[in-house]
Amino acid sequence: MWWFQQGLCALPAGLVVWSSSTFIFAYVTAVVLQHVDPLVPYISDTGTVPPERCVFGLMLNISSFLGVATVFVRYKQVQALVGLEDSGSHRLNAAGLVLGFLSSFGMCIVANFQKTVIVYMHMVGAVLTFGVGALYILVQTLLSHRMQPHVHGKPVFWARLAIGLWTSCSMLSMLVSSTIMYRSLSGEDVARKLHWLPGDTGYTAHLISTISEWSLAFSFISFFLTYIRDFQKINLQAEAMLQSSHLYDSSHYSVHVHQGERSPLLAGSI
Repeated sequence: MWWFQQGLCALPAGLVVWSSSTFIFAYVTAVVLQHVDPLVPYISDTGTVPPERCVFGLMLNISSFLGVATVFVRYKQVQALVGLEDSGSHRLNAAGLVLGFLSSFGMCIVANFQKTVIVYMHMVGAVLTFGVGALYILVQTLLSHRMQPHVHGKPVFWARLAIGLWTSCSMLSMLVSSTIMYRSLSGEDVARKLHWLPGDTGYTAHLISTISEWSLAFSFISFFLTYIRDFQKINLQAEAMLQSSHLYDSSHYSVHVHQGERSPLLAGSI
């Protein structure tokens, strides 16, 4: 059995691969068609002009659904592993579920409201995706700290903490550089500016901002790689029970779905 066939690890792995492919495909298409500059454009700029806009929106919508599924399975896994007496971990887990859903919903908003069409809705989606997503990473990192060593080993916690710091630094850098860029270009419609020249006002701040955004996106996506080994231990089984021998009887079929951990999470594994 291949590693991606074990348990439900295909969920986080698929989320990472599909989301990365979304960004890369949109970037390559936009650059080839000369809709954006090759040197690190904003991710949203690569999905602004047809035809890449249509594909970008479709693929990102699928990423949002994969995100919802991954976040929910993670919630159920932690719920099963944490003892009933640990109310603090259960509250963190519930908060993580809400934050994860909001972040996934943000991706859906970004996918359907391009920056050059409805700027404010696009910005709301970006804040939900990355801002709330950063809080989700923080909550999951705190959960990993509380769950060691009986569930998680220290390497899992340190890996998630490192990715959380990477995400925070990228976000701070993007916020600062974007603020400087917008102030230096006061009165100009920066949201619809797709081409930049090295001599343009605010070019350096723009470049730092775009690099930070790509770094933020891949740091956020990379966090779900730490779920792969955990999800390998989850086994879902569906059992159908026929309650009547007559297909059109008043009784119906019932389907029971069982979710369970086949074994405890491996200590020190990611």
